[in-house]
Amino acid sequence: MSELRVWKYQATGNDFVMTYDPDDERRLSADEVRVLCDRRFGVGADGSIRVTHESGGRPFMDYRNADGSLAEMCGNGLRCVALLLRDVDGAGGFSFEVETRSGTRRVELTADGRVSVDMGEPNFTKAAIPMRVPAWETYLREPLDLGGGLVVTASAVSMGNPHLVLFVDDDPERFHVAHIGAVLERDDRFPEGTNVEFAKVDEDEIVARVWERGSGETMACGSGACAIAVAADEAGLAGSRSSVRFPGGVLDVERSETGSVLLTGPASRVFETTIDLDALMETDLG
Repeated sequence: MSELRVWKYQATGNDFVMTYDPDDERRLSADEVRVLCDRRFGVGADGSIRVTHESGGRPFMDYRNADGSLAEMCGNGLRCVALLLRDVDGAGGFSFEVETRSGTRRVELTADGRVSVDMGEPNFTKAAIPMRVPAWETYLREPLDLGGGLVVTASAVSMGNPHLVLFVDDDPERFHVAHIGAVLERDDRFPEGTNVEFAKVDEDEIVARVWERGSGETMACGSGACAIAVAADEAGLAGSRSSVRFPGGVLDVERSETGSVLLTGPASRVFETTIDLDALMETDLG
């Protein structure tokens, strides 16, 4: 029997099955992640996070989407990493740095019980997203035909991972996110795929739904909230501060004068347990 200690954390309904591997001794394969994240045969989660440490001692977030594919960045996942390090590693202080595939990010446990992460600066260039669009150097406020006579305003942006933000005039609940999101995720214009956000800018907040690359529709997306907020700011639809409401809750985004984006919201531990990974891997997911 191969026992594996796992934790489950959630941030505005975006949930993760997490492992703590400080000595980098138990990497998870794509197949193991896929089974762990399965909501019927496994633990169930939007993604898997293995927290380990680099040679210099700094924690590293090894994140995979629910389908087992590697991902560069996960804002809500980073906020859960902060809680895991506090609960398991006894991380000192309320602010510390975490390494990701997109670089170093600072996380902070706030006085009101929420968790913040400095997501760095957004990048709207095609090379950074990455995106293939020959007509524009950037993709901002461009019309996008979704078919059936439906044309929306679209912005593409990298928050360390690719995002396509669709600004819609109606409630996002009226859109077939599972169909449109799945098609756009693998659109030829995005060689590495993309996350897709459906956002309606209201007077006091932005209402949104998200289709996450490699995971499908989720209750919230931290990097997606940042992408929505900065795209709305660039398009003149919102200011430097926005509250983005997903089905799982509200995330606050602030864009500083230097361009860095701060993401803040609630997060919590759900449970911890030990599982028989060998037995789990015998499950046939088809």
